[in-house]
This record gives sequence, C-alpha cells and structure tokens, in this order.
Amino acid sequence: MKSALLSLAILVFAAATPALAHHSFAATYDEQQTVTIEGNITAFLYRNPHSFVEMETTDDRGVTTKWAAEWFSSGRLSRVGVTADTFKPGDHVILTGAPGRIASEHRLHLKTITRPSDGLKLDRMAARQRGR
Repeated sequence: MKSALLSLAILVFAAATPALAHHSFAATYDEQQTVTIEGNITAFLYRNPHSFVEMETTDDRGVTTKWAAEWFSSGRLSRVGVTADTFKPGDHVILTGAPGRIASEHRLHLKTITRPSDGLKLDRMAARQRGR
C-alpha cells in the first residue's frame, strides 16, 4: 500500500511540475556572430516559451526577405514593460542578434530591438536586469 501511495504521489508531482526542457540557442544560432537587420514588423507573437518578432527587410535591389527573430517569453517581456500591443505590424524596427546557423531560414536570436519613430530601445541586458 505504501509503495502504491508513493508511486501515486510521484506521478501527481511529476504531472504538476512544468517541463523544464529547453533547446540550446547555440544549436540553432551562431552566438559568436552578430547581424543587424532593418525593416517592418509583420507580426509580433507574444507567447511562451518564446516570443517572436516577424519582419520583412528589403535590400538595395528591392528583394524582400522575411525574418523570424526569437525573443524572451511573454512573462519576462512583461516585467520590462513589453505587452502584446507594444509592437504592431508596420512598425519600422532595427534588430540585432545572432544569426541562425542555416542562413536560408532567416532566423535571428534577438539581442536588441530599436523603434526609431519613438526612440524605444530594448536590449538583453536591460531585460535581464529588470526581468529578474
């Protein structure tokens, strides 16, 4: 009977504990490199476990490229004042971050985001200090 209760208690605890598995950013992004891209937001996906800034850039030849920049969780962003309404489609932004290891995927591990229209600038250190 004791072993059945212990097994049940372990099962209940395991089911109630959130999964802590996390992918390695170093496996997806080249954290030794930094790139800067500038363009317009097409979507701001404010969610867990990571939020995303989707944007389009246009190069000198007029070629448009779609990017996905992976960012903090919505909970962490909310602690530094970022809400689901902070960024909207059409916002012109400048992003810096670590590029994806597969260049054709146009992914970025977001380090800074700047919106020149109002001077908003968020970086990883500010979010880290305020988000603790």
